[in-house]
Amino acid sequence: MSALSPQSAPKPGPCDAFGCAAGLLHADQALAGSDIHFYRKISAQPSGQFVMPATERGFVVGVSMQAGHRRRIFRGQRATLHHFEPGAIYIRNLAEDYRADFQARFDFILMELPRGLIERTSTELGRTRLRSLREIAGEQDAVLAHLAHAMAPALRQPQQVSRLFVDQLSMAIGAHLVCQYGDGSVASPKTNRLLSARALSRAREMLVARLDGDVSIAEVADACHMSRSHFTRAFRDTTGQTPYQWLLSQRIERACALLRDASLPLAEVAVTCGFADQSHFTRAFSRATGATPGQWRRRMI
Repeated sequence: MSALSPQSAPKPGPCDAFGCAAGLLHADQALAGSDIHFYRKISAQPSGQFVMPATERGFVVGVSMQAGHRRRIFRGQRATLHHFEPGAIYIRNLAEDYRADFQARFDFILMELPRGLIERTSTELGRTRLRSLREIAGEQDAVLAHLAHAMAPALRQPQQVSRLFVDQLSMAIGAHLVCQYGDGSVASPKTNRLLSARALSRAREMLVARLDGDVSIAEVADACHMSRSHFTRAFRDTTGQTPYQWLLSQRIERACALLRDASLPLAEVAVTCGFADQSHFTRAFSRATGATPGQWRRRMI
């Protein structure tokens, strides 16, 4: 994304939910998941001061998507300078006042997590119940960077994203944060992680009934009388796929069956199989089969 020239740069105005002057943002994207709210904040401005009073919203985690950002963070009379290269992260407790001077342009994916998610995830992972995360700034985290990059296309085109995908990514993020930046003892792991035949049948039934993916992990897990993390692990261990991967394979299988009918328009096949539109269908189908729907149809008919 090209930088704004000094002459055309917007002037600071009202602040966003994180203390950033909205007029400094060149791009501001948002996507609300069941647990985590995702944002992408991009500024071409070289500097700015950000102030955010304490709030009980939980935590915010930022992942730098470009090189060169610097910020001076103030804690009382003390200030520390932090450099952010691609993949560098910060974790901030929103229950504390925040003030920082930004000394370069930035491009961050932000994740706002309620405190309850940290508590629940730590319990589901067999740890002591956590209420906080270690605060850091400027440290590299390749795993979290990978997960943030996976969310970037969803933030650009939220209308093409299924709740199931966002839920699974949110669970992976929550688990990583708890394991990497939480403290607390770890309980003995559970050895029986396979779904019963009844639970597997119920889960598949619920997933297939919503081919568009507009179903949450929590809904399916509740129907199987399991926690979200236990259900997701058990489903993967039983089927070899995560719930989202399994549902996507069902969409592709259904599409292949419908494509054998040459009278059905590709756009109709896309909608019937739960894709947002024909272009979304084409991308997903091509990744799964190595051919576009049209190419696949011509080969099979």
